[in-house]
Amino acid sequence: MIESYEKAGKILSNVRKEAVKLIKNDLLILDLVEFVEGEIQNAGAGIAFPCNVSVNEITAHYTSPANNETKLHTGDLVKLDLGAHVDGYIADSAITVLTPGKDLEEKYSSDEINKHKELIEASNTGLEAAISTVRSGAEIGKIGAAVEEAIKSYGYNPITNLTGHSLKQWELHAGLSIPNFDDKSTTKLKEGDALAIEPFATEGVGWVTDTTHTTIFRFLKDKPFRMAHTQKVLKEIKENYSDLPFSIRWLSEKFNVNRLNSSMRQLSQAMTIYAYPALKEKTNGWVSQSEHTVIVEGNGCTITTK
Repeated sequence: MIESYEKAGKILSNVRKEAVKLIKNDLLILDLVEFVEGEIQNAGAGIAFPCNVSVNEITAHYTSPANNETKLHTGDLVKLDLGAHVDGYIADSAITVLTPGKDLEEKYSSDEINKHKELIEASNTGLEAAISTVRSGAEIGKIGAAVEEAIKSYGYNPITNLTGHSLKQWELHAGLSIPNFDDKSTTKLKEGDALAIEPFATEGVGWVTDTTHTTIFRFLKDKPFRMAHTQKVLKEIKENYSDLPFSIRWLSEKFNVNRLNSSMRQLSQAMTIYAYPALKEKTNGWVSQSEHTVIVEGNGCTITTK
C-alpha cells in the first residue's frame, strides 16, 4: 500500500514539474489538462480525477471541456490541481503559477505583481505550516490553526469552506476533512493515514460559491432510464468511471456533445451522478492553492508528492 502511494506521488510530482514549464501566455487550458492526463497515463498510473486548471477568482473544479478555446493570459494566477493513482492509491497535488509573459509589467503594476506573488507564497507557507504539525495524535483543528495563522500573517484569508481530505484506496475523499482554519476539531490523526492537505489563500473574504460551469462528475448509483441514449451514457460511466471523478470531456469522444449534455442533465437530476460545479471566490478575490499528499507517521509524515 505505502509503495503504491509513493509510486503515484513520484509520478505526479514529475508530471507537475513538467506541466508548470508549459504555462505561458496564449496556452490553451485544454492543451494543459490533456498534457497532464496523458503524461500520468504514459508513466503507468491512472488519472485520479480530471486535471483542474482554475484561474484567478475561479478556485477549484474547473477542467476544460472538449474543443474549448479558453486560453491563459500573462499575469493570470493559475491553480494546477492534478491527481494520479496506482492500484487505486492516490496522489493529489496542486501548485499556483503566475503566468509569465513579456507584457507582465505593462499589464500590472509592480505592487499588483508583488501582491500576487505574495498570495502564492501565503498558500505555500500555509502548506508548510500544516505539514510541520502532522504526526500521529495531532488534532485536526490545530492543523487548520497553523494554516490560518500562516496565511493571515501575509494579510490574506484562508478559504474556510474548502478543506483537505483523507485518502483511501479508490476513495478521493475518505472521511476526514483537513480544515484551512481552526475549526476546533479534536479528531486525531493516526499513523498510516493518507492525507491531501491543500491550503487556499485569497485576497477576498475566504468563501467560495458555485458557478454554472460543470464538467466534472462522479458516479453514484445505477438506475433504469427510458431514454436509450441516457441509459447508454450511464452504462459507459458505470463500466469505466465508477470509482473516481471523471470529466464529461472523456465521454465526448464517444457521444455527440449535444445529446451527451442532455443525458448528463438527466443523470444528475436523478442523482445517479454527482456534479462538481466550478467554484469561485464569493467576492471575486484572486485565489492561490498549494497541495501535497502525506502519509502520517509517529513523529511526522512522508510527503509523497514533493
